[in-house]
Amino acid sequence: MLPSAYESQKYEDAIYKKWEQSGAFRAKVNPKKKPFTISMPPPNATGTLHLGHAVMLAIEDILIRHRRMKGYEALWLPGTDHAAIATQNKVEKLIAEEGLTRQKLGRENFLDRVREYVADSQDVIRNQIRKMGSSCDWSRERYTFDDDLNKAVTEIFVRMYEDGLIYRGYRIVNWCPRCKSTLADDEVEHEEIEGNFYHILYPFKGEKNGLIVATTRPETMLGDTAVAVNPKDKRFKKYIGKTMILPLMKKEIMVIGDSYVDMKTGTGALKVTPAHDPNDFEIGKRHKLEVIRVMDDEARINEHGGKYKGLDRFTARDEVLKDLKKLKLLKKIESRPHSVGHCYRCSTIVEPLTSDQWFIDVNKKIKNKKTRPPEPALSRAEGKGDQGGFSLKDLAIHVVKNGNIKIIPDRFNKTYFHWMENLRDWCISRQIWWGHRIPVWYCVGDDHCVPDCKKPIVSRDTPKKCPACGSKNLRQDEDTLDTWFSSGLWTFSTLGWPKETADLKYFHPTSVMETGYDILFFWIARMILMTTYATGQIPFETVYLHGLIRDREGRKMSKSLGNGIDPIEMIKKYGADALRLSMVIGNTPGNDMRLYEEKIQGYRNFINKLWNASRFVLGVPVETRHGASTQTPKPLSDADEWILEKLSRVITTVGKHLENYAISEAGQLLYDFLWSDFCDWYLELSKGEKQSPAVLHHVLKTILILLHPFVPFVTEEIWAHLPGTDGLLINAPWPAPVGPRHGAALSGDGHAIDTVIGVVTKIRQMRAENKIDPVKKITVVLHAHSHFKALRRNQAEVMRLARLSELTLVEKDAKVANATADTHETIKIFIPFAGLVDAGQERERLQKEIAKLEGYIAGLSKKLGNPGFAQNAPKEIVELERKKQQEAEGKVAKMIEQLNQLK
Repeated sequence: MLPSAYESQKYEDAIYKKWEQSGAFRAKVNPKKKPFTISMPPPNATGTLHLGHAVMLAIEDILIRHRRMKGYEALWLPGTDHAAIATQNKVEKLIAEEGLTRQKLGRENFLDRVREYVADSQDVIRNQIRKMGSSCDWSRERYTFDDDLNKAVTEIFVRMYEDGLIYRGYRIVNWCPRCKSTLADDEVEHEEIEGNFYHILYPFKGEKNGLIVATTRPETMLGDTAVAVNPKDKRFKKYIGKTMILPLMKKEIMVIGDSYVDMKTGTGALKVTPAHDPNDFEIGKRHKLEVIRVMDDEARINEHGGKYKGLDRFTARDEVLKDLKKLKLLKKIESRPHSVGHCYRCSTIVEPLTSDQWFIDVNKKIKNKKTRPPEPALSRAEGKGDQGGFSLKDLAIHVVKNGNIKIIPDRFNKTYFHWMENLRDWCISRQIWWGHRIPVWYCVGDDHCVPDCKKPIVSRDTPKKCPACGSKNLRQDEDTLDTWFSSGLWTFSTLGWPKETADLKYFHPTSVMETGYDILFFWIARMILMTTYATGQIPFETVYLHGLIRDREGRKMSKSLGNGIDPIEMIKKYGADALRLSMVIGNTPGNDMRLYEEKIQGYRNFINKLWNASRFVLGVPVETRHGASTQTPKPLSDADEWILEKLSRVITTVGKHLENYAISEAGQLLYDFLWSDFCDWYLELSKGEKQSPAVLHHVLKTILILLHPFVPFVTEEIWAHLPGTDGLLINAPWPAPVGPRHGAALSGDGHAIDTVIGVVTKIRQMRAENKIDPVKKITVVLHAHSHFKALRRNQAEVMRLARLSELTLVEKDAKVANATADTHETIKIFIPFAGLVDAGQERERLQKEIAKLEGYIAGLSKKLGNPGFAQNAPKEIVELERKKQQEAEGKVAKMIEQLNQLK
């Protein structure tokens, strides 16, 4: 027998251990089964899981458990990410508390400290993933720094270099002075801030007149090499080719014409700083301008900045503005909000600057047939012939546009295409120590060096000597790879690539990638780029994007607001099942959802409801049949038929919802079915003498199977106590629906029990409206019409559930005096007032209510009759007022009918 209360802490760890030891999570290559694969988005190895991870784990576990029960060979592959910058920053903060820096420790000693930290974090993360009930295959756990994954990273780098897709170039990059590293475009978070536009006069050589430019970053003018105007601008085109004097630096620069300049933005004249602005860099390339970088890696002014050398960029800004004022060249300061890029990891303002870095060319056409992915065929999809080749960008756009990859919700397709179509070359080198070292070496300082020694040596293995001159004096590139480079290989490198393994052939492409919409470009797009190039396959068939978790007021959860929720603390208080439900029901793809402790507590009530209902069912003796229910027992009553038919529809609908990734809808349907149909009605009906114990047990068993993907712990524990169940619930097959089997249970146009429920509900409502004690037994008269036989057959159930002392069933209308009346469908329901209420007092109450409502209706009529309101108010507001009027008129009509009955 089940204990009186479900205490999750007593059961969850033991149940998980039982699952894991049974081998239920393990997947293997099985040609007789269809595979269903999820590669778990690897949490960063930086500490603990947050709610975003918890949502991901809940959704993916629901999908994997459902497909496993449906007979798929279901693989859920777990792992962790080394999380380059994030992890290095964490460890740097930790050693700072000891008075150390990574430079003091040295590279190898620092990396040893990082590895220790990661190992501890991974243990914590593994335990937390287990706490969520995640049924992942731990025998296949991977880490982005595993030896095999390291080899995969090196292999794809070398292949892309050989295909001309990876190159080293001196280009403008996003630079974080705090992390002292480059950032990819999508790692820069743009924030609207209040700032200033400084209008500065650049004088013509030998003149006091000149052109006024507007800038938000006056300190960068130290590196200006031109002023650009639009050649179509009638105001300025006459100045093209004229020499100007760069203020403060006393250096000659030219006025150039370039169509990039927007004639309507700012003053129409643009200062050009090729080393510190990506658009200026492109202008500089077109006009062969000198590129003068005036800041070092810490964003301090360098030797090219004249007297400002050594100043922090913001201090330099102040000094530059002071000097411009003295020279009367600062003509205006205009306050205006503008977008400023910040580092996504440390929130430092990003500085665009030029640097030698490694890039992936996303636009270069690949013509090498040997490395060309065999599918999808670009020539078919994009109208590009084989002779032209294809680019990484082409492939990534094609597989989504052509439907090979489906994004849920599909409104994110537009966002994806916009980003991909405007994608610039991807800077993949990072100036940090923790990460995959770039597999490039350089020949250094040998007397035998030849010109070819300057070429980088890109190799799968550490080279022993320079291929050009034979020198053994080689130096490996100090930089590491962007963390998204390695995680972009996640779906296929974890299955054995570049080897042609049986796992890779069977489990790839994966079935679904479930993750937050906030990393659609960070990660999803890069996986598509890298996988289509490396394997000729898509990485996954479906992308399911969940939204952000917000607090009760819709605010983003943060430490500063103190509104965060620790999923592990919630599991301790309410159990993993309650937390899972609270994050899934009401959580639709792509939309943010609100979560707060009371909501989680509410779903614990659902877990308790299931537990208590199971205790009731277990108290009903039944003939034991071993195994999960595959045959539907014979119904003995209308209620049995009704619940079996409802159950069959639920099985069908929940299955369709889960197949189509409508997870919230599936969860809500099961919630309503258990709480309302099964507990509130069928269990109450089954307390009579007609119902079949076999049906009662069958329905509960099936509910446990259907609920198991959502609430695995409590369902597994109940399953172990049900008679006739063999083995673990996690291995039970998904139930098949059965056809409708009404028999005599039809009533009017519906089912007899639906009629019973409708009548009982209406009687309870009439009790409340007429202030009749809900406990007191009363007399009711029903004019049943076409429902007469169904109600006669279930008369005892109506009397028991509606608390009636007497129920008179009449097939046709008959006069009932001194009673309150209402209807359910075609059934007229009368509650005689004799012995319940004073007729005179009830008449007086009804007359007062009618008068009050009529005054309310008159006010609404006046409002709706006002042309100004009807024509000017929003349509939905007008409709709402009309609806209020109709509802009030309906109440009045009902009360008048009740009043007539009293007379």
